[in-house]
Amino acid sequence: MMPNSLDIKLDGIGAVSAPLQIALLLTLISFLPAILVTMTSFTRIAIVFHFLRQALGTQELPSNQILIGLALFLTLFIMAPVGAQINELAVQPAMAGKVTMSDAFSRGAPPLRTFMLKQTRETDLALFMEMGHVAKPRTKDELPMTVVIPAYVISELKTGFQMGFFLFVPFVLIDLVVSTTLLSMGMLQLPPAMVSLPFKVLLFVMIDGWNLVVGSIVRSFS
Repeated sequence: MMPNSLDIKLDGIGAVSAPLQIALLLTLISFLPAILVTMTSFTRIAIVFHFLRQALGTQELPSNQILIGLALFLTLFIMAPVGAQINELAVQPAMAGKVTMSDAFSRGAPPLRTFMLKQTRETDLALFMEMGHVAKPRTKDELPMTVVIPAYVISELKTGFQMGFFLFVPFVLIDLVVSTTLLSMGMLQLPPAMVSLPFKVLLFVMIDGWNLVVGSIVRSFS
């Protein structure tokens, strides 16, 4: 005999009911882009790739989609150990109902905090501790995430700009040499960028530039 109605039972995770769990999940999804950009290695990678394309002078090649896609996969590769720790310490116990959602967030924060603190400068931490009137803790592990996250972001911005500067230097030298040569030959009507572009691309290909750049970015997080 077929039932007249379909009964659906929604079970929550741990002590959190299913409707509240769904609301929390939707809220987390809305913050996911900000989390991806500010709390992972994505920021540094995206900045370095932007500087590299500007230094090569290839305009929109590689396209934004390609660079962002590569940056996302590199972020997954770099953050994989941290994600595995969070999954083991927080996600799996919460899914099994062994811990509450609040405990799961508390247990998942330390691996991420450790990763960010490893890349954060002392001066940036001191800046936000001073502005937030946060007392100096006994250990860095006791720092609140409200201090760690913004300090990590500005540290990543500085590191990304530093790496971008060192990428820019050799290509700027090529531009200077080509521009000076054309000027000395009296070829003022020929744009120097048009002549220097093939040399910059040739240099980048000959030294296996993508291998070196990506390798340097990944190793910078070790």
